[in-house]
Amino acid sequence: MAVVSKIPHSCYEIGHTWSPSCVQSALDVTRGALEVSFKIYAPLYLIAAILRRRKKDYYLKRLLPEILWSTSFLTANGGLYIIFFCIIRKLLGGFYSWSAGFGSALPASYIAILLERKSRRGLLTIYMANLATETLFRMAVTRGIVRPIRHVKLYGLFCRSKDGLKGFTFSALKFIIGKEEIPTHTGTRTAAIEAEVSQVSPERPGSRRKTLIAFTRELLESICKWGPRHRCCKHHQDNCISYCVKGFVRMFSVGYLIQCCLKVPSTFRQMFSKPSRLPSLFYNKENFQLGAFLGSFVSIYKGTSCLLRWVRNIDDELHALIAGFLAGTSMFFYKSTTISMYLFSKLVETMYFKGIEAGHFPYFPHADTVLYAISTAICFQAAVMEVQNLRPSYWKFLLRLTKGRFALMNRQLLDVFGTQASRDFKGFVPKLDPHFTTVLIFDFSSPISG
Repeated sequence: MAVVSKIPHSCYEIGHTWSPSCVQSALDVTRGALEVSFKIYAPLYLIAAILRRRKKDYYLKRLLPEILWSTSFLTANGGLYIIFFCIIRKLLGGFYSWSAGFGSALPASYIAILLERKSRRGLLTIYMANLATETLFRMAVTRGIVRPIRHVKLYGLFCRSKDGLKGFTFSALKFIIGKEEIPTHTGTRTAAIEAEVSQVSPERPGSRRKTLIAFTRELLESICKWGPRHRCCKHHQDNCISYCVKGFVRMFSVGYLIQCCLKVPSTFRQMFSKPSRLPSLFYNKENFQLGAFLGSFVSIYKGTSCLLRWVRNIDDELHALIAGFLAGTSMFFYKSTTISMYLFSKLVETMYFKGIEAGHFPYFPHADTVLYAISTAICFQAAVMEVQNLRPSYWKFLLRLTKGRFALMNRQLLDVFGTQASRDFKGFVPKLDPHFTTVLIFDFSSPISG
């Protein structure tokens, strides 16, 4: 089939095939996105508030506004896309290969990200940039421009330099590996060597009932109580062996609980129809894989750091470089392209901002908003023209956000651009009202509809 540059069909024939009205279609998408967005952000912010141990004042005054703030961002991203989809078609008199996806999503995403809180824009930008990079790579592979490299893993690298990491990344790193491994930079080596050893913690009153956590802690202490602790180590209440074992148990539990919580919605729906599937919520292989990844990452990182302090008799930032590299081998338990690309992008981001501070790289104002808009537009381009090159999880998210309407596009007509737009839609042809069509379309649909 010859590739054309433009098709003259209306936005009803290509995009909002469920309704001939542009206004009604935009309202349908916006209404669905509003409902789904609130369902996404409400539990997300609530769980985050609980984990951060927010005070009562936060729940009364800030929780709901923050939920609505992020909900408006995601709702606008979906609703504005279909609005610009129709506007650009009317301005151009038809569709080009770039206008239905990239061209419509670019202004919509830019406006939407401006509605989001500034503190969250960076994280959203990083995620979408990772996704866009992966999408572009898949597009290049499909076109034969590059060849995929198999079995390549990026090992985590954490630089323990002054002001090396900030914001969410610093908080996440501090939570995962512990504040003991994060330097205060007030004379790291001297302060560490002069630190006092206080390995004995005060006993709790015997009148209190021992919880499961307390019992587990005492068991670990009894197992590891004979181990030594180097004078440079900051984990004063634990010896090095106990320090590593407790780190593994703690993060293994976190990873296990995270996977269990992610499976709760799907399992809850089947709880009454298929009660036999309930045990799979707790005894699922994926639950243990994430736990093994986090637990082994922390234990390897801490164990390597302690070992190097014993060998070199100092606490040095170079230890974090070696420990982070070795800890990256834990990804064999949980092979995730998303995690690898996130770590890589954060490393590039940190190096870039360090370059700006040193005067080696230029600073671009509002770069995060522009990068988010471009990255999102790239992903929407793939979702419209070649969904086979889009990450499946993001495609499912788009379907959820639009209540399945993204799959109702008439991709049979978009095949003329040569991207196999309808390849994964099994010959789907929407039922259009001929009173609202501008171009005869039976030549496209009749061979498939039979």
